[in-house]
Amino acid sequence: MAEFNQGNLQTQVLGSRDNLTVQIASSQWARSGGKTALAVNIQQVGDGVLVQVGEQQWLGVAASLGQSALSALVNPLNLLGRLDDIAQDISNLQLREKVWLVIGNVVRAAGASHQLSERLNRIICEYCGSANPVGESNCVACGAPLGKVQPRTCNNCGFVLTHGETVCPNCARPL
Repeated sequence: MAEFNQGNLQTQVLGSRDNLTVQIASSQWARSGGKTALAVNIQQVGDGVLVQVGEQQWLGVAASLGQSALSALVNPLNLLGRLDDIAQDISNLQLREKVWLVIGNVVRAAGASHQLSERLNRIICEYCGSANPVGESNCVACGAPLGKVQPRTCNNCGFVLTHGETVCPNCARPL
């Protein structure tokens, strides 16, 4: 929050400790640039933390850039008076990338990683019961094909699922 609760942006947090939504938006008192907003959902799940970044609202930024272009057509010197607006608009258009950069920095500072959880770190051969690395095409012990036991993702939310799951543990939708 501290990274975004400054300048023309303000943040607010909604929800509980296990399921937070951070809203990042242009301040209503912003002196330059167009309006924008973005929501980030951070949810604790069985295998770690799920982070979803919503679609950025950019229509206000587009309108502000359009106003700058029109004023430049009328008189190119008008751009000098709109430099702050243009700089803020460009910064606002990069908000989604900045959110992911900040999330990556927080993850590294916490000592976490993008590594698969222990539950998804290996697959078990249906024939001999040996543990195999995820992605291995054949069992390292008996040579049996492992295609059926490879993890898959939920069609609704993208959560990584194991072979035997019939209901998504994240969104509770049947598979």
